[in-house]
Amino acid sequence: MTPLLKVQNIAKFYGGRIGCTDVSFDLYPGEVMGIVGESGSGKSTLLNCLAGHLAPDRGEVLFETRSEGMKDTVTMSEPERRMLSRTDWAFVHQHARDGLRMNVSAGGNVGERLMAVGARHYGDIRDQAIDWLGRVEINESRVDDRPTQFSGGMQQRLQIARNLVTGPRLVFMDEPTGGLDVSVQARLLDLLRGLVREMGLSAIIVTHDLAVVRLLADRLMVMKDGHVVETGLTDQVLDDPQHAYTQLLVSSVLQV
Repeated sequence: MTPLLKVQNIAKFYGGRIGCTDVSFDLYPGEVMGIVGESGSGKSTLLNCLAGHLAPDRGEVLFETRSEGMKDTVTMSEPERRMLSRTDWAFVHQHARDGLRMNVSAGGNVGERLMAVGARHYGDIRDQAIDWLGRVEINESRVDDRPTQFSGGMQQRLQIARNLVTGPRLVFMDEPTGGLDVSVQARLLDLLRGLVREMGLSAIIVTHDLAVVRLLADRLMVMKDGHVVETGLTDQVLDDPQHAYTQLLVSSVLQV
């Protein structure tokens, strides 16, 4: 099987400080990769390099495009990358406000992404928006409400609907449950797991929460000081960690 994403020797430096360095992995269609580590480990820098939000200092991010096969997204033109981010890619921010238009209705937020890929029929756009609100457990009666009227958990679900309405093949998630109450986290995780399976999504999830990757990720990558120190199947890494840093991460969770 051809990888959907092929990451080769990605590195990013901030002056003399390492953001991330020498990161390589393949991600296959329908696979979810979790990236964990403490604050400052390099996981968010890596995610932003992969998603095109940061330009890496070296390395390639090869994506299996629908029309031209494997293309390096690092050297893509800005219009090409922007179109990719509207169609086959999606990015779920930790803070929903970063991924939503807060002064636009819930239906408008979802509809905007459809219009960005060419949808023009108002009735069809509204129907699809209502359908997706229902899929993320937001009542149709809230379609004209603005995100400012929603709870944090509802805002995050709306951001997910906005991202997934165009049927992307790869979703980047940056701490998708961060800052939410535990009960809200559980509901959101259950929803995400269902959507990932139903749509056959590939995803890369950055989190400090090992329970999140245990539930969602097929494979796990552990980062420390910008380096990948351990990688493998999620259950294998969490149940039998080999690197001392991974052992420390796992044991600190068990002790809480």
